[in-house]
Formats: sequence, structure tokens, C-alpha cells
Amino acid sequence: MKQYLQLVQHILDEGVKKEDRTGTGTISVFGYQMRFVLSEGFPLVTTKKVNFNAVVHELLWFLRGDTNIRYLVQNGVNIWNEWPFQNWLNQQGQADQYPKHSAAWKDKLQEFMQRVAEEEDFAKKWGELGPVYGRQWRNFDGVDQISEVLAQIKSNPDSRRHIVSAWNPPDIPEMAKAGLPPCHTLFQFYVADGKLSCQLYQRSADVFLGVPFNIASYALLTLMVAQVCELQPGEFVHTFGDVHLYLNHLDQANLQLSRTPKALPKIVLDTSVKNLFDFTLDDIQLLGYEPHPRISAQVAV
Repeated sequence: MKQYLQLVQHILDEGVKKEDRTGTGTISVFGYQMRFVLSEGFPLVTTKKVNFNAVVHELLWFLRGDTNIRYLVQNGVNIWNEWPFQNWLNQQGQADQYPKHSAAWKDKLQEFMQRVAEEEDFAKKWGELGPVYGRQWRNFDGVDQISEVLAQIKSNPDSRRHIVSAWNPPDIPEMAKAGLPPCHTLFQFYVADGKLSCQLYQRSADVFLGVPFNIASYALLTLMVAQVCELQPGEFVHTFGDVHLYLNHLDQANLQLSRTPKALPKIVLDTSVKNLFDFTLDDIQLLGYEPHPRISAQVAV
């Protein structure tokens, strides 16, 4: 994963300090691209441990068209919890009582997650992120973009319109209430020489916490789509707008840079799965992943 480490170093060397929505502050550059040849190994960061089960569950959640965190929480995936939790605190008028990332805030977050997992009505009201990724992928103003792009790849592989967009301007205000407007906004598939490639445009990218997940998620999606469309995997191309390191992630980023990358793992998919929406966690095996230890960092909310 030298491409990822090169990005981290580039931001440290060339980035400019910017203020941001969260008040944390970033070092940022604008415009960057990484390429991964998927036949050379699965691009899962090895200089820290990435929770691959969380990557898979989040991707399956998107593909289900789901926008409520209950499925994720019940499957031990906590990457989206802070946004609806903070919205719940704000709506209850309790935000001042629980400063972000304080011990009291963390305890209250655990209580919130337990209620989401156990109380269906509570989850319906407070676990909802609005019309985010899954909604736009599967029901963009009535259009199932994923089903359509699969049909297009199979019937007209040379088309230049194999595009899925998560950026739906009229829905942005609703997305922002309890979650975030889409950071990974648009992706496009490309077929050549019997191989399927995917390019993602990401408008905003948290390099330390988010980008390793994004790389793995879209690389995995490419492998899955290639299988059901009877193609071989090609490249995953990751293109960025504002790509940044939060100021409270700099020590962690430098620790990663001090570590020597290890061999990339492999993905083995159950070849009997012919429908993209039929994949489950058990159909996706990660082999040979031996990363360096996990590095903790706070998510900017």
C-alpha cells in the first residue's frame, strides 16, 4: 500500500492548514489520484489494522438501500454512530452537558447505541441518517442506479455511462441533519479487455480514518460486480477533491509512515453468487491479512 503512504506523506509535505466544519482543523491538499491493480492483491492498508468485517457490512448495508444505523450496530459496526448520536443530543437539548469525546459523552454514546440495537421504535426515529448512500444508490428519485448499471455493463460494456451518483442536491439538507452529505460522491465503471475497473470521485476525504475504508470498500465492490458480470477485475482508481489529515491525527499518520508495509492480502468470493444483492459476509473471505497493530484516533464530528 505504498500509494496510501505516499498520499499521507504528500499531505504532510504540501498540505495547507484549513479550518473545517468540526472545528478540529486539517492539513489539506486539493486534487490527488491513486491507482490499484486488483490482480496484484487486495488494497487493504497493512500499516495499521483495518476492521474488514466493518468494511463488508457497510458495503452490504449500502447495497441493501439501508440508511439506518441499526443494522450496523447490531453487527458490531460503529463507524456511523457519532453523527446520529450528536443529532439526538442536540434535539434533546443536552449537547452542552456532554462535551464531544468526554468520558460522559462516550458513556452516553454507548447508551444510545444500545437503545438503537434493542428498541426498534427508538432506532427508527434516531438511528436514521437521512437519504444517504444506500438511498441514492438504490432509489435516486425512483431510479435503482445499481441495478441499472449492472444491466448496462452486461448489455453494453463499452458504454461511457456506467455511473452511480450519491450526490442529489435536493436531498443534501436532509442528509446533513443526522449524518453527512456524501463524501464519496460518484463512481464509474469501465470495461476493457474483459476487465472491469472502477473510478471513485471523493469530494472530501479523512485520510487517516476514512480513506482506508473507502479504498477497501470500492475495491471489494469492483470485485463483486466483476464476478456477477462475468468479468475479471481491473483497476480501482481513487480520485480526490479535498483530501486531508485532521490536526489530531498527525501523530498517528507519522506512526504509520514509520512502519514497513506488509504483503497485500487476497479476497476469495464464493463463485456460486451470481446476484450482487445476494452476497453475505460468509461469501467474502479475506486471506493473508497480517497488518501492524491498530492505531486509535478520534473521529471528527
